Amino acid sequence: MGLISAIVLVATLGGFLFGFDSGVINGTVDGLRLAFNSDDVGTGFNVASMLLGCAVGAFFAGRMADVIGRKKTLLIAAVCFIVSAYGSGIAGSSTEFVIYRIIGGFAVGAASVLAPVYISEVTPAHLRGRLSSLQQVMIIIGLTAAFLSNYLLAEYAGSSIQEFWLGFEAWRWMFWIELVPATIFLIALLFIPESPRFLVSRSRQGDAHGVLERLFGNAFAQRKVGEIEESLASDHRPRLSDLVDKTRGKIRPIVWTGIGLAVFQQLVGINVVFYYGAVLWQAVGFSESDALKINILSGSISIGAVILAILLIDRIGRKPLLLIGSIGMAITLGIMAVSFMSGELVDGKLALSDDAGLAALVAANAYVAFFNFSWGPVMWVMLGEMFPNQIRGSGLAVSGFAQWIANFGITMTFPIMLATIGLTGAYGFYAASAAVSVIFVWLMVRETKGVELEDMQG
Repeated sequence: MGLISAIVLVATLGGFLFGFDSGVINGTVDGLRLAFNSDDVGTGFNVASMLLGCAVGAFFAGRMADVIGRKKTLLIAAVCFIVSAYGSGIAGSSTEFVIYRIIGGFAVGAASVLAPVYISEVTPAHLRGRLSSLQQVMIIIGLTAAFLSNYLLAEYAGSSIQEFWLGFEAWRWMFWIELVPATIFLIALLFIPESPRFLVSRSRQGDAHGVLERLFGNAFAQRKVGEIEESLASDHRPRLSDLVDKTRGKIRPIVWTGIGLAVFQQLVGINVVFYYGAVLWQAVGFSESDALKINILSGSISIGAVILAILLIDRIGRKPLLLIGSIGMAITLGIMAVSFMSGELVDGKLALSDDAGLAALVAANAYVAFFNFSWGPVMWVMLGEMFPNQIRGSGLAVSGFAQWIANFGITMTFPIMLATIGLTGAYGFYAASAAVSVIFVWLMVRETKGVELEDMQG
């Protein structure tokens, strides 16, 4: 277990960077607006631009992983994290900033789909859900670390738009902090092995046996190599056309399930909290400092919720967690929408009564807890394990692409929704999406608890 734990830790560093890169933008919105003189739409695109790179990264990383391997693709992602962290902070124009954020987005998209599948391919079935869920823990730790560093930098400088050090504003340093974990990730990746399932798919059975022997022993390695070979018995290497059921001429149902899981995870609006948390709480009357503190609180609650999910995912299964999460999010999002409805506009900002403000704050943190107890970790666990070996890379590519396109749509439209239908309308939409996701999970999702990857059916 020692080597497995070390491999999982290194792989989930990608999740930490995923979370940090996603959360760091939260504290930089005012700086971006001032530095690039952007309006609501321009600011929304600056924030959401990374997600276009995420969509590309998620789509092509799955295919790259099938061609050059999981490890090499993660190494490319690590380099992109470093380039993006430096460039986003030094950018002198909106165009330059967007380019660097798209590069970072490629890294986030690649890490989002590859870390779960890599972990699932080097862990035993009875621990797979638990260990794969560590990806979500690291995502939330990365988010919380970004929220904390944003808060500390803004407090020290006076605000995110004030100079912090060497003549640069605090918001630029918020991006540069990421250089430290990104460099650690790059170096650590050099010391982990390639996925044995990829090695078998490339006819490198000897190398695969060596990795499995180090992980589980000789007897297990011999048996598992044979099982992997049998599951890859098709006469061609993985390709996108495998997603179509040749007997019916239609896309496999498991692919639609993967796309549905990916899209619904975004339609419930979680990344509005991740990317616009500070804006949200400032919109209802909190100061920048208090808003950043609330982000830290949300991040801490999220970590606790994911840890609870880890303890339960291999006991009660994936589907029950999704159902509990969907119901909980529908209720808490509904409470937030009603709370915002009761407010009044004062000097262009929504002012809530003390009771309504408290209800919104409690409901928002309960919503974040429900998400991170369920859809946060479970969606990534399922995408990493639910597809048969032959279509795992392609299935992840398509599902990951759908996830990040939905993320882009939700993130890009929030400032517009805020200006047109207000917080009540926006959160009413997210609540309705959470309610619909209950039906989707009930009808479309099959339990994968305890099923060997070689036994997954499409």
